[in-house]
Amino acid sequence: MKAIVQDTYGSADVLELRDIERPQIADDEVLVRVHAAGVDPSVWHLMTGLAYVIRLAGFGLRAPKTPVRGSDLAGVVAAVGTNVTRFQPGDAVFGIGKGAFAEYARASEDKLAPKPAILTFDQAAAVGISGSTALQGLRDHARVRPGQDVLIVGASGGVGSYAVQLAKAFGAQVTGVCSTSKVDLVRSLGADHVIDYARDDFADGERRYDVILDIGGNSSLSRLRRALAPRGTLTIVGGEGGGRWLGGIDRLLRAHLLSLFVSQQLGSFINRENHQDLLVLADLIEAGKVMPAIDRTYPLGEAPNAIRYMEQGNARGKVVITV
Repeated sequence: MKAIVQDTYGSADVLELRDIERPQIADDEVLVRVHAAGVDPSVWHLMTGLAYVIRLAGFGLRAPKTPVRGSDLAGVVAAVGTNVTRFQPGDAVFGIGKGAFAEYARASEDKLAPKPAILTFDQAAAVGISGSTALQGLRDHARVRPGQDVLIVGASGGVGSYAVQLAKAFGAQVTGVCSTSKVDLVRSLGADHVIDYARDDFADGERRYDVILDIGGNSSLSRLRRALAPRGTLTIVGGEGGGRWLGGIDRLLRAHLLSLFVSQQLGSFINRENHQDLLVLADLIEAGKVMPAIDRTYPLGEAPNAIRYMEQGNARGKVVITV
């Protein structure tokens, strides 16, 4: 099969389109014939091996343990392990697998769900990681309630585009923060207000929010707290900057520590990839409350260009690779 493979850490130049063997599945896994795969920031981090703490977490010190990139996927079940009960060959599925930038990929049964009929494979491939991260951030950690004022920092990206729609579905008043070129996109997603960060400062003190979801940002905690209500909740989703060793993880740790001494709830979380949340997202999609926002698609052989485009920060929503 054809796959995008890397032997060493580095820029997108280390990625190569090669012919390799199909992956072998375990008893609780599904082999998916991939039709499309999503591109998210974790692809870049695992490609570059940055921040270095990623390597120490078991992904490979000098070279990636898993040479094929990609996690988000959508496709058709080609084979199932002996313990798999939810799926059978021929089923259209979406979710999170291993080595999705390939013609075939492995996925645990509990990280897949039936593809919503109203979505194309390209659209479905853009849901798994970003959609479930936004869902868990708002529902489980920020615990958004109807009528609350919610600020989404990074509202035009992969997670942010879902967060705007989900917060509206939960009955919140939503303000999105993005760049000038993406204001129309965020407004089209349902945001009640949009702040162009090149022109206005969400932390100018004029308005304070019950919930702030800071996605992939690098704002200081003091700045974020100025925009947060006295008993509000700040949930940080990832983050960039912070140096080559920690890559912003230190800011997450400081948020948890500071939360012990202030009235505001400050914290972060790691996405728990699971079948149940994919089903929740599928229901919301079928109900017309959430839809993937896709900027561009690239064929498998142009995966390096897809990652470069995402790295530049120009993406309006999700970038998808077609297989």
